[in-house]
Amino acid sequence: MDDFPSWTSPDELARFLYESLKPYEDPLPEVRRGITDALAPHTGEPGFVLIAELDQKVVGALIMLRTGMKGYIPENLLLMVAVDPSTRGMGVGSQVIKRSFELSDGDVKLHVEYDNPAKRLYERLGMTSKYAEMRYHK
Repeated sequence: MDDFPSWTSPDELARFLYESLKPYEDPLPEVRRGITDALAPHTGEPGFVLIAELDQKVVGALIMLRTGMKGYIPENLLLMVAVDPSTRGMGVGSQVIKRSFELSDGDVKLHVEYDNPAKRLYERLGMTSKYAEMRYHK
C-alpha cells in the first residue's frame, strides 16, 4: 500500500472505482477489500493495481488478483476495471487492460454482466466467453 502515488490513496481509489462502475458497482467495502486483497493478500501471491492518471486525477483503474490456480481456473482474476465517465471513449480502458495482460503471469478471467456495454471492449481485446457463471446464495 506504500506504493500508491502521493496524490491519491487506497480509500480514494476505492471511491473512484465505486462511483465509476455504476450501475455495475459492488458495495464500497467490497471494492476496498479488493484493493487490499490485490496488494496485501492474507494468503497467496499479491496481485496488482493499475492507475491511469491525468494531471494527478484518477481517470482509470484496474484491480488484478492472483488465483493461485492454473488450467481450469485462470491464474489471474481481473476483479474490477473502471474509467472516469468523462474520459470514456478515449482509449483509457483499453490501455489499462492491455497493460494488465502484459503484467499478468498466465491467463486472465473477468466476470461481466451480459448487458454491460464494456463487454464489447473486452471482446475486442481478445477475451472470450467460456462459461456461464452460476451461484447459490445462502
